[in-house]
Amino acid sequence: MADRSQSSEGTSGAVIMPRHVAIIMDGNGRWAAERGLPRTLGHRSGVDAVRRTVQAAIDLKIPYITLYSFSSENWSRPQGEIDDLMGLMKRFIRCDLAELHQNNVRVMVIGERDNIDAEMRALIDEACELTRQNTRLTLVIAFNYGARGEITRAARRIAEDVAAGRLAPTDITSEHLSDALDTGGVPDPELLIRTSGERRLSNFLLWQCAYTEFVFLDAYWPDFGRELLLEAITQYRARERRFGGLARRSTA
Repeated sequence: MADRSQSSEGTSGAVIMPRHVAIIMDGNGRWAAERGLPRTLGHRSGVDAVRRTVQAAIDLKIPYITLYSFSSENWSRPQGEIDDLMGLMKRFIRCDLAELHQNNVRVMVIGERDNIDAEMRALIDEACELTRQNTRLTLVIAFNYGARGEITRAARRIAEDVAAGRLAPTDITSEHLSDALDTGGVPDPELLIRTSGERRLSNFLLWQCAYTEFVFLDAYWPDFGRELLLEAITQYRARERRFGGLARRSTA
C-alpha cells in the first residue's frame, strides 16, 4: 500500500520533497502554433523538457516521477502525428537509455501493450529489463495508457484469482486493487502537475490520485524544467494534506 505523509514536513520539521510527482505533459502543439512551427517540432521540444525534468528530479532527490506521454485516446489524432510521436518514443529509448542506466534510473512503462508494434514492445522491454535493479530514480512512463483501462485490467486480474480459488470475494481489499494496477509497488503521487493551463485529469492515474495535490501551470510543456518543477513543489509545500481529517491546529 502506498505511504501517505500528513504534511510536507518530516518529523524533525525539515521540509522534504514529494516522494512521487506525476506530470501531464500538455501544450506541445499550442507551443508550436504560437511560434508558427509545425506540431511535430512542439513534440520534439517536449522531449528536451523530459530530459530537463528527469535531471531535475535526480538533482532534487525525488524518488519517483511519472510522465503521461501518450494516452489510449491519442490514437484518434492524425496518423502523421501519431507516427511522429511513436518515432520520438523510439528515439528517446535508443538515445537516452544508456545515460539513464548510467545515472541509476529505473524505467517503468505502464499502459496497454497489445496494440503497439513489435519494435516498440521490444524497446520497452529492453529499457525495463536493463534498468530493473536501478534505485536512484524510478521514471514511470505512461504510454498507450488510460486509467479506466488500467482499472479494468486490474479488476480482471483479481477476478481471475477469484475464479482460480486463490482469493475469496469477501477478502478483496483496496490494497488488492492497488497491487493489481500497472503501478503496483509504486507509491501514489503526492503531487500532480499539469501544464498548459488545462484543469482536468484526462483519464490519468484516477485511482492513484485519490489524495494527490494538483498544481495547474499555464506554461506549455516544452518550457518546463527545474524552475517550473520547483514552482509547483512550492505550491505543494504550502498545502496541508489532511486525507479527510481536520487540520492539525483546528479546534472544530
